[in-house]
Amino acid sequence: MRTKLFACAISLFAVLTLQAQIHERYIEVTGTSEIEIVPDKIHYLIEIREYFEEEFDGKSKPEEYRTKVPLSEIEQGLREALAEAGIPRNATRTQEIGDYWRQQGQDFLVSKMFDITLTDFNQINEIVKRIDTKGIHTMRIGELENKDMLAYHRKGKIEALKAAQRKATYLVEALGKKLGNVIRIVEEDSGNAFPFAQSNVLSSDAASFDSFRTIRKNYSILVRFEIID
Repeated sequence: MRTKLFACAISLFAVLTLQAQIHERYIEVTGTSEIEIVPDKIHYLIEIREYFEEEFDGKSKPEEYRTKVPLSEIEQGLREALAEAGIPRNATRTQEIGDYWRQQGQDFLVSKMFDITLTDFNQINEIVKRIDTKGIHTMRIGELENKDMLAYHRKGKIEALKAAQRKATYLVEALGKKLGNVIRIVEEDSGNAFPFAQSNVLSSDAASFDSFRTIRKNYSILVRFEIID
């Protein structure tokens, strides 16, 4: 008997739920926004690597490479260039990234990564003008930061929500109806929309970084609104 009553209760609940869904009128739209943020902290990444002097004499074959320039000498030259460019020593962090086997020279080449914190893209010009590129393996823009990033996130989400409301309003009004209460809000994945500089960037022109001078964040909100007469 209890089983039958329980089964009847489930059936009744299912019917009521189905009827509620049938009579519920709603519109569901996605609102989007994009926030452009000027970074106040720029990470410029420079990887230095040992090399052979014979690589640049224009005549030696790989099997003739003998005179390896040590990493310590390359690092000293880079640090001097950074100092001349006005970059404080405490703005630089380093990371040992291991040895690399070089088949041509039959030897190990040691590398080190420099993470240089800048506040202005023009500082990149000053660095590039002064460095000896022989020991530079890669140079690129790393992470871009802004101390007010959380405030920007909030603004972007609010703008996406408002965009969803505007879209739903004109769609419903086109049908002679009105927009009712919010039924459901779903925050969709947000993403970055700024490219990184390619490796081996040795240009001394700051204009070459124009396409990624800012952080662009995209926001998307899915909203369901009630439709009323």
